[in-house]
Amino acid sequence: MAFGRGLRVDGAVGAVDFVLRETALFAGVGFLILGLSDLAVDLIWLARAARDAARLRPRSSAVDIAGTVPPGPVAVFIPAWDEARVIARMLRHTLAAYEGGDVRLYVGCYPNDPETIAAVRSVVDPRLRLVLGPAPGPTTKADCLNRIWEAMRADEETAGRRFRAVVLHDAEDVVHSAELGLFAALTGRFDLVQLPVLPLIDARSRWIAGHYADEFAEAHAKALVVREAIGAALPSAGVGCAIAREALGRLAARHGLPFDGDSLTEDYELGLRLRDAGGRAAFVRVRAAPGRPVVATREYFPATLAAAVAQKARWMRGIALSGWDRLGWSGGFAERWMRMRDRQSLLAAVLLLAGYAALVMWTARTAGTLAGLDPVAIGEPLRILLLANGGLLAWRLAMRFAFVAHAYGWREGLRALPRTIVGNLVAILAARQAMVDYAAARGAVWDKTDHAFPHEVPAE
Repeated sequence: MAFGRGLRVDGAVGAVDFVLRETALFAGVGFLILGLSDLAVDLIWLARAARDAARLRPRSSAVDIAGTVPPGPVAVFIPAWDEARVIARMLRHTLAAYEGGDVRLYVGCYPNDPETIAAVRSVVDPRLRLVLGPAPGPTTKADCLNRIWEAMRADEETAGRRFRAVVLHDAEDVVHSAELGLFAALTGRFDLVQLPVLPLIDARSRWIAGHYADEFAEAHAKALVVREAIGAALPSAGVGCAIAREALGRLAARHGLPFDGDSLTEDYELGLRLRDAGGRAAFVRVRAAPGRPVVATREYFPATLAAAVAQKARWMRGIALSGWDRLGWSGGFAERWMRMRDRQSLLAAVLLLAGYAALVMWTARTAGTLAGLDPVAIGEPLRILLLANGGLLAWRLAMRFAFVAHAYGWREGLRALPRTIVGNLVAILAARQAMVDYAAARGAVWDKTDHAFPHEVPAE
């Protein structure tokens, strides 16, 4: 009997070792491929930063850029569904920030959302226009934007003049007072102008909401810079961006309306569609004035696990799954590389799940080794692969620390390191939800989260 038990134990251990090695190999190869892609982005950014530093020329500020072009009329689109908690304060702050600018705010609401309508109407300003769509909400954010577009066009015909640009913002955004001048100046040269988005640090949710700050600190200081440098399409973030009125009109002429009402990620697709139509885009990261912070849009991001998973699932489904179906693959190597990176989130989540599973099994086998079992033999190729990925992980964490510390200070930079685990958990859960929703062919619906607006607006 003892001999039989020994065979069963040896067989079970052998099976665990086999699964451990194969899982680690799958995750390791995948992480190596994605890690080398990340490293290539880092090296391109470092080369560009070194080139800019070598030029020894003073950087332009928002004051410099805005002063080069006379101001023009700008329309700001703000879609709003169930935003009674934040919309009034957001509008008051935005109107104050835009004081003296030639601007009109269009707020799109639904007839079955009386609380939001009342909140918008509580803000009395001639520069504010409430737009009520004909259908009850929620439809989609893109559909709401299209209703606003139609209202703006009607105003243009009545007034006999066209806006220079259309700016996109959400109901929870903290806008920067210098952005209007930048948009008015630069949309004469570019069809799309995107400013950085910097999430506000939520003291009540340092780990869940905080991981958005980590991701945006890198994406909007490095990734978008690299996309622009290699000539790939620049996706819109949906907030803090301006589209030239003529460019948006060309999209509307081509597709009937400028925004695709069936899209889950109309902002992302907008940038790619503009590029496909021959438009030019610019990511603009400048200081308001010498010695001042960068001009950026700030906002709170989801603070609970369920809300973060829902938002990330919508992004994954819209970009990695539906976006693949809707936009396909086009352009040269740089464009296809960036679209691959946009769509790798689901694969990355699977690799993360496999990596964590391998880590759990490795921990269990290590405990078994200490209890007297033979150690697992991983082989030299797998050992080299694990070492290579360990080096790439160390580099990745160092870059994350550097960008987050630059944007938020060294304390947040240190918090960003363990927050990667939180981000990984959100990504794994969101990938599962995205695939379930995609397989069920659920229609595009405005799946929004509860928003907050700061009681004290951060200093510029």
